[in-house]
Amino acid sequence: MDALARPVRPTDFGDVLTKTIPSTGEAVPVVGMGTWITFNVGDDQALRDHRTGILREFFRRGGRMIDCSPMYGSSAEVLGYGLSRLETTDGLFSASKVWTSWTSGGPEQIGEQRRLWGVDGFDLMQVHNLKNWEGHLETLREMKAEGQVRYIGVTTSHGRRHDELIRVMETQDLDFIQVTYNILDRAVEDRILPLARDRGMAVIANRPYRQKGLFRLFQDKPLPPWAEEQADAVTWADFFLKFIVSHPAVTCAIPATSQLPHLRENMAAATGRLPDEKTRARMAQYVETL
Repeated sequence: MDALARPVRPTDFGDVLTKTIPSTGEAVPVVGMGTWITFNVGDDQALRDHRTGILREFFRRGGRMIDCSPMYGSSAEVLGYGLSRLETTDGLFSASKVWTSWTSGGPEQIGEQRRLWGVDGFDLMQVHNLKNWEGHLETLREMKAEGQVRYIGVTTSHGRRHDELIRVMETQDLDFIQVTYNILDRAVEDRILPLARDRGMAVIANRPYRQKGLFRLFQDKPLPPWAEEQADAVTWADFFLKFIVSHPAVTCAIPATSQLPHLRENMAAATGRLPDEKTRARMAQYVETL
């Protein structure tokens, strides 16, 4: 399937760029939302209501994919609280994970995630950080066959366990992989992203900002004068996210935020033009000189 970004989801803020999931051709926006840390706010009512506002704005600006995990503290519960209070969640692409050493505990953990989210089933269920991937992928294949999940995959983060990930990708039929990829952490470009294209696997990029690390490094530096002309990048968020999602193998990036202005910046990166291969190389070279 052709996975080129295309503007097919109009909003009041411009057409949202999407890419297709190779295994089905379904289109998803190139920018989604992560919930690690940012939605782990426990029972604080004010913070829960604030996160509901984050979700509302995310959908209003054309967002679909939201990613969570049972290891994210209260994030799934807070996410479910917010989703239940929105006027509509049309288009939600729900992505969660299974994270337990015991194969027998997987279905129960997935069921609990489903209850916390308040959804009937998940669009994507992933084996978090490859933990007991052999056992859990067998469970997920059964769940997919029964219609309880639509897509299955595996994840890694922080650049770890790449050799094992490659082995899993080479031997297993997966719809998705999730890896750390950003303008400074580019190790997956060598083998993993090409392999994902060859194997027809969608790619979710986590840690697109190194949490807040990239902003700490570069927010006081100027964007290059050619950024807007060549990539419609007018903020560092544009610059960082458009570099990621313009890679031919990348389907979606999932920045996490607890701030409405930052959410709006993130979603703005899913509009306009994306840099071509030559511009991407120029972007990476530019940050390396700062």
